[in-house]
Amino acid sequence: MLNIYRAIIFMSCLFLLTACGVNQQTKDSQLTLMKTTNPTPFVTDHHKSNKLVKQIEKDVSSFPPIYDVAVVKGKKDTLVVYKVKHLHRFKMKKIEKDVTAKLEKKYPKENFTVSSDYKIFLETVRLNEKMQSKDISEKDAEKRFKEIVKLTKDMK
Repeated sequence: MLNIYRAIIFMSCLFLLTACGVNQQTKDSQLTLMKTTNPTPFVTDHHKSNKLVKQIEKDVSSFPPIYDVAVVKGKKDTLVVYKVKHLHRFKMKKIEKDVTAKLEKKYPKENFTVSSDYKIFLETVRLNEKMQSKDISEKDAEKRFKEIVKLTKDMK
């Protein structure tokens, strides 16, 4: 009889704990690898316009194998990070080459760094979250942006 009461108390505590956690909001960075997050494109320098990065995101999203794009514009460089649909992962080098060629042709004055790496995508989303919540200054955001670009170039 005592075991039945313990089981009922345990089950009710477990039910309450799981019910409380259902409505918790999660950050995009926690869900980045599991689903499409579509982070908003952003500029590390608030004095510049967002129109260019939004157009770049639209151009990269137009590729059929790509399903999630993050674009960050720094002072000198523009970072374009994307995720490729699973069935197209064997063609990732060709996709990256095509994306880079299209961007350099359409925006010849920009200096692009293009990557399909999940780690770079995750770091970009985290930087975006910090910028939106104003947890990071423009100077620190530009510094972190340069670190991500350097990490991208080191991986190649």
